Amino acid sequence: MSNPVALTGRQFLSLHLLETLVAVLPVRDENGAPKSIVYGGVERHMITSQARRRAERVYSRDRANAQEGPLAGHAMGVRTREWALVTARALESRHGWTREEALPTARAVLQAVGLNFGDPAKPTVADLTKVLLFAPADAGDRIADHIHTDRAAVGAWAERYLAQSQAAAAKKPKGRRGSGQPEEAGADEAGTDGTAPDEAGAAGGKLPALPKATRTAVLTALAPRDAIDIALYGRFLAEIPDSPNVDGAIQSGHAFTVHEAELTDDFYAAADDAKLARKSNALDFLDSADDSGAGMTGYQSLISGTFYRHAVLDRRRLRQNLRAAGMSEQDAETASVAAEAEFVSAFVNAFPQAKKNSTASTGSLPALVLAFDGDRPFNYASAFQRPVDELAEGGPAGELAVRRLLAHHAFVLRRRDDITAGRVLTYDPAVHAVLQELGVTDVDSVEKLTELTELTESSAKSSAQSQSAELPG
Repeated sequence: MSNPVALTGRQFLSLHLLETLVAVLPVRDENGAPKSIVYGGVERHMITSQARRRAERVYSRDRANAQEGPLAGHAMGVRTREWALVTARALESRHGWTREEALPTARAVLQAVGLNFGDPAKPTVADLTKVLLFAPADAGDRIADHIHTDRAAVGAWAERYLAQSQAAAAKKPKGRRGSGQPEEAGADEAGTDGTAPDEAGAAGGKLPALPKATRTAVLTALAPRDAIDIALYGRFLAEIPDSPNVDGAIQSGHAFTVHEAELTDDFYAAADDAKLARKSNALDFLDSADDSGAGMTGYQSLISGTFYRHAVLDRRRLRQNLRAAGMSEQDAETASVAAEAEFVSAFVNAFPQAKKNSTASTGSLPALVLAFDGDRPFNYASAFQRPVDELAEGGPAGELAVRRLLAHHAFVLRRRDDITAGRVLTYDPAVHAVLQELGVTDVDSVEKLTELTELTESSAKSSAQSQSAELPG
């Protein structure tokens, strides 16, 4: 099939960023310790791409919902296991259903479409899907509207479906604990393959099929439609074969320190206000001795360093995703331009929320952002395979990393014709001085990072040659 999307510029936008973080813990492993990798023969701190992508996605979604930024007014998605609860709440608030009727009906409809739910015997998970489902934010409202509009048919179906599900669950043999024998498939797995389970009749052990019109309405509501963040970040849903998956337009690399990692185990002592109040008001020193000591003590790991991170936007894939979701070519083009601007803003400004109150990590600003176009993605992680050594190289790691990254880009630029010179942005006055020393002009806002006007190729390559002559590597 021919590609319906034609780009006037290059297909890929490559973003590279250096940032210096001090005493933070934005992501942890299962033991609460910082994540790390070994690269270039030494251990490095790592901030996973999953943590960064979620921070960027939520940043953009919140701005769009608040009518701020390039995506103001555009639809966005929500990733949750609570779609049955969301639909039930919409039935209650929008259509006056009772909780006792709304929740079982919503759960039955979604289960019959193909979504598996938690153990009915465990109230905390019984109404949650087993997997996170990324769908447009208004999906629950749309499903509820259809259920209410076709209340008689859906209600009659739900009554039969729930009755047969309960009967099947009652007949389900219990697996013997420790026997290693799996339990037989029960109601959660029945009728989830998109077929009509009741064609063989109840005697065949199958549950009644969801009415076709309702199934179509639910799949339409859960489809990516015009949710921009689904087109950007993609989604994979294996449980419903006929619900479209989306190959995301954004590629994200794990961030890692450009130098060897150094871990700090911070001992902390938390005060008990009640104990301290008694101690300060004690009339006898023996009484005050009873209230000495901290209320709680412990250790927390903190990391510091200069990190390199990288992301790529596939402009063609973004437009294809929006066209596949039903947008016209013009609407897809307009939305893609806005989505690109918002993605760059999120890449620069968003930060994982972990320990944000105790470390003020979300206030960090990049030391350098490099943005350029290419006919393929370009990852510059290899520029830091040899770890930066502040003592041996004589300078702060952040400034040394800036020099090395720009030298690497200049070297690549001289050898390829499928890449542009790009632009740089800094929020660090020391780095700005380095750029002036190198003869590199930096832009003064995120918006100018991706403006269509570009440095002429001759001046860019001239700058590249002068940089490579002066910089190490």
